[in-house]
Amino acid sequence: MRDTWQERSGNRYGNGYGNGYENGDGNGYRNGGGPRNAQDQADPGAEDQERELEDYGQMTLDGNRRRRKIHLLSIIGEVEGHENLSGNAKATKYDHVLPQLAQLEDDDSVDGLLVLLNTSGGDVDAGLAIAEMIASLSMPTVSLVLGGSHSIGVPLAVSTDYSFIVPTGTMMVHPVRMNGTVIGASQTYEYFDMIQDRILSFISDHSQIAYDQVKRLMLNTEMLTRDLGTVLVGQETVREGLIDEVGGIKEALRKLYELIDGEDPGASAAAKGGRGV
Repeated sequence: MRDTWQERSGNRYGNGYGNGYENGDGNGYRNGGGPRNAQDQADPGAEDQERELEDYGQMTLDGNRRRRKIHLLSIIGEVEGHENLSGNAKATKYDHVLPQLAQLEDDDSVDGLLVLLNTSGGDVDAGLAIAEMIASLSMPTVSLVLGGSHSIGVPLAVSTDYSFIVPTGTMMVHPVRMNGTVIGASQTYEYFDMIQDRILSFISDHSQIAYDQVKRLMLNTEMLTRDLGTVLVGQETVREGLIDEVGGIKEALRKLYELIDGEDPGASAAAKGGRGV
């Protein structure tokens, strides 16, 4: 929290007691006056936005000619769960994202949400929590997969009203993995199956791919040498029904503006198989 002596005193250049000085040449200290140079004229809102981008990977896009206020959310690195990741790892923290999404839903000034994804996956519960929050927003939402959106990144990518992937973007669908002690009992398998069912159901409910088809991709034994699963690149994700369209930031923003302005009525429900969000 910023708490400098300048702010406490109420003066840009104070003496600590609320009093400033101004000399005759106009270059001295001012008492409650306006900024004296370009550095002092910095927009506090811009500083807050830069801090939000650096700390949380989020910012507001409002410089477009349509005067639409778009919130940008980036999901990068690994989706962190209940334990903090190493300080050397890039991570998306669900305890930062969830309150922000709740605030967006309550903010009538925000017109839409753009989600940028370049994630290796991560914690299942945290990823599904973020995906469910995005899917339940009342504002138009669009996602764009850049480098990749693997594992739990797949539900995150399909959670929006419309989804894009760049031509070289990749998505990996694979079975659930677990760290730590695993008990060799039938209940363990049933628990794994339950987790995978949650993921498969969310993906099939929020995209154009069928449940059985996602499961087939997840349990594929013919592609990866040391694992099960399937890696899809660019247009392949569209052909399988996971992603709606191949495109970049230009196409993603254009689609979001169309959804906001009602130029593409019913696109959300049609694209997502009649999902009523």
